[in-house]
Amino acid sequence: MILVSGFNVYPNEIEDVIAQMPEVLEVAAVGVPDDKSGEAVKVVVVKKNPALSVEQIKAFCRENLTGYKQPRYIEFRSELPKSNVGKILRRELRDSAK
Repeated sequence: MILVSGFNVYPNEIEDVIAQMPEVLEVAAVGVPDDKSGEAVKVVVVKKNPALSVEQIKAFCRENLTGYKQPRYIEFRSELPKSNVGKILRRELRDSAK
């Protein structure tokens, strides 16, 4: 769970919304330290379409997520870290963001 200005934000909810975009292959949401709100939402995205931009993701999130749930940081990667059974390792993403 990500705590943004006292609000609970569930990573699965953000991931489900962004995963609806046809240009997105995989997505993971994590909380990163933020001076203003305690934590901020960061998403790490694996592109299906190389033309996908940060602006497109932000616009899609503005339409489908409440303000405090919208990701402040968006990072693109070629793949997400996974366990042996294929589960995304959010802890590795969060630790690399610090």
